[in-house]
Amino acid sequence: MSTVIKTQINYLESVKNVLEKEAKAILKYSKILSTDIIHPIELLLNCKSHVIVTGIGKSGIVGKKISATLASTGTPSYYLHPAEGLHGDLGMVKENDVVLAISNSGESEEVIQLIPSIKKIGAKLIALVGNEYSTLAKKADGIISIGRVEEACPLGLTPTTSTTLILAIGDAIAITLLKAKNFTSENFAVYHPGGSLGKKLLISVGDVIQHNNRNPKAKIYSDCKEVLFEMTKSRIGAVSVVDGDDILIGILTDGDLRRALTAGINMFDCTIEQLYNQTPITISSELLAVEALKIMENKKINVLPVIDEKQRPIAMIHITDITKIGL
Repeated sequence: MSTVIKTQINYLESVKNVLEKEAKAILKYSKILSTDIIHPIELLLNCKSHVIVTGIGKSGIVGKKISATLASTGTPSYYLHPAEGLHGDLGMVKENDVVLAISNSGESEEVIQLIPSIKKIGAKLIALVGNEYSTLAKKADGIISIGRVEEACPLGLTPTTSTTLILAIGDAIAITLLKAKNFTSENFAVYHPGGSLGKKLLISVGDVIQHNNRNPKAKIYSDCKEVLFEMTKSRIGAVSVVDGDDILIGILTDGDLRRALTAGINMFDCTIEQLYNQTPITISSELLAVEALKIMENKKINVLPVIDEKQRPIAMIHITDITKIGL
């Protein structure tokens, strides 16, 4: 068993040194970047099927992240392990695909062995390499070369700066493709329905009110006692005030009733016509739930009548109905 000899080092300085080296490599690459990058990007943009990312070792791990970023930003993609590709998974590659092969040396044996089959299938091949004169680069239809990069590892052996730079280039390409495809936040939400953005951009007021049947309402000439019973029954603290044709003309909240009591008004001797708010804020079921939340927060209110195209109340939505779904 070998013995590890510990050396006294400045941990803070060591971490800062690695970060600075990797950051400098990205900035340096951005300054020397040429129009050579355009052709590979156009190959990816014009891909009619999938962008298949492959690589071995650390390059493969970075490739998985690049593939995931592409897939989530409008470019269908998946990762192919080169060793699995050599044993049958190359059957997933189709003629209209583009293969993005990552290898710093450009000589990774498992990746090189994939090239004849990729060519025979007819898929395009892009090489993301450190050596533009390597075997992989020479066989590729498009080349993205990071050049010779000094690794942050003091031994010069562990892929660090090179993998960080490759990852950054992958992000840059994914975002460039996103812009070229006019990929919107709504599109992004479709691919992320479980995330907070997906909820914000996919869940409508109609979706929220499906989970409750609350639609408390009262005629304009109803007495306050009747309205109190309706508020208590609905547990929402408000009623939509409607006319004889069931058209919304106002709203009465428990806050309105409390203010009436404070003013010395005997609620049981009057109708809601004397107390209700004649300029209610409403919302349509087609609008997003996040819009309803914004309205309630901005107006400092807790409820919104939901109306149909004929201005009839079809539900009452409470702020907790929205916050409890994670918005």
